[in-house]
Amino acid sequence: MEAELLYMGREYPAGYDFFRSRLHKAFSANAGLRDEEAIRKGLEKAEFVKKEIEAMYYLRRYRTLRKRYVPGA
Repeated sequence: MEAELLYMGREYPAGYDFFRSRLHKAFSANAGLRDEEAIRKGLEKAEFVKKEIEAMYYLRRYRTLRKRYVPGA
């Protein structure tokens, strides 16, 4: 999961270094989890973050295409 998020973070608006440090901090904070339910919740949160990043990229792409092809947008 961390590798997927790192790959997606290459184009993060605040920069890859910012994204990487925050992601590493989040995964390090949860590295000691042993409870199965807590691990599951952490993975669900990671999936949510992944979907949010995808949505942000799609929105950026949509806005770029709209500016390019819609006059006055």
